[in-house]
Amino acid sequence: MKPIELISPVDGSVYATRTPLTPDAAKAAVARAKAAQKGWAARPLEDRIALVKAGVARLNEMKDVVVEETAWQMGRPTRFGGEFGGVNARTEYMSDIAATTLAPQMVEDSDHFRRYIARDPVGVVFIVAPWNYPYLTTINTLVPALIAGNTVILKHASQTMLVGERLAEAFHAAGVPEDVFQNVVLDHVTTEALIAARSFGFVNFTGSVAGGQAMERAAAGTFTPLGLELGGKDPGYVRADANLDAAVDTLMDGAMYNAGQCCCGIERIYVHEGLYDAFVEKAVAWVKTLKLGNPFDPESTLGPMANKRFAKVVRDQIAEAVAKGAKPLIDPTLFPADDGGAYLAPQVLVNVDHSMRVMTEESFGPVVGIMKVKDDAEALRLMNDSPYGLTASIWTQDYDTAEKLGQQVETGTVFMNRADYLDPALCWTGCKDTGRGGSLSYLGFHSVTRPKSYHLKKV
Repeated sequence: MKPIELISPVDGSVYATRTPLTPDAAKAAVARAKAAQKGWAARPLEDRIALVKAGVARLNEMKDVVVEETAWQMGRPTRFGGEFGGVNARTEYMSDIAATTLAPQMVEDSDHFRRYIARDPVGVVFIVAPWNYPYLTTINTLVPALIAGNTVILKHASQTMLVGERLAEAFHAAGVPEDVFQNVVLDHVTTEALIAARSFGFVNFTGSVAGGQAMERAAAGTFTPLGLELGGKDPGYVRADANLDAAVDTLMDGAMYNAGQCCCGIERIYVHEGLYDAFVEKAVAWVKTLKLGNPFDPESTLGPMANKRFAKVVRDQIAEAVAKGAKPLIDPTLFPADDGGAYLAPQVLVNVDHSMRVMTEESFGPVVGIMKVKDDAEALRLMNDSPYGLTASIWTQDYDTAEKLGQQVETGTVFMNRADYLDPALCWTGCKDTGRGGSLSYLGFHSVTRPKSYHLKKV
């Protein structure tokens, strides 16, 4: 098998090399997971919860190493301290609701009938995780899957291969059996062959639309349930009654944090004409406070993008937009670390419209276009003029207005006065080309279990 190289965006060096499993070795890993599943599911729920929480606690003990490795792998500045806040909060919430969510729903328990709906684990859960939030996105499915009694096979993105190894190390050290949670390195051909062979009870994939389509093709005819979180082009809408300073601060952070490499990052902003000029002025000033640089420099607030080819996509979108009449408001020379490769200066564009790819196709980088709108109707039309639907951020002072607008936006989550955030109590889901299925909340347990009905009669 051809080795997979992890190229660090920090300096372009080969940070790690791993050899993917052969097809036979991959099949053997699946066989071990299937063999271990019944025994794992037979353990008391409280024991599974305790072991999962212990695994996350062990991961927390590795914080210094994890933060450094993550910076080398995908470029996030170490000053932000990793993803532990979200990892811990999501683990705690899903653990807290497990007993209630997984308990049988009793319909009747009488002298004549006992009727109820139980939740059974699906068997082996396959997680294909992305590089942009490599721990959080894995935890979203890993924690409920293990708690519900499934075994898990994790294949991490090649850009963050070491993340899977650290997770496995932590969970195994905490007492989760090795066959219950396996981290594997696979190439695309073997991955698709395993899915086509009906190896898994559920497949969770986070990645590109093209990747999701490949997953669906591989699963065709197997009836394997798929959870797909794919592309996004999340909008922000600033109404005339918005708190301007709060909107600028949150939306620009949502556009630029993690070098714009957030599934629910803000990629386009629509501002009411009454606030437009002030918003743009403040947005530009906000971006100018950022510092692009080496992620190990404590002053850096922007690191490199995860790969120079990702940065090229953003550069091409900006260049095409400018050629069509867009106006860039950030002078790249303000960010001397921009090297034409993975290190990319942030950009704010005005005079943009939906004929430009930067306003319609996923950028996944530190660029945002801002458009002036005259009213809610125009904003709604533009927000819905997208093949994607993950989140939408609406800035207003009124709950009822946000709800009314939210009902008309084609999206998975409606935010009012916040953005780029996951609440573990709410379902993380999308529509249109963003994918299907949902994680977190009680529905996250439904993804990794199946309903099983019991109709028992006394005679």
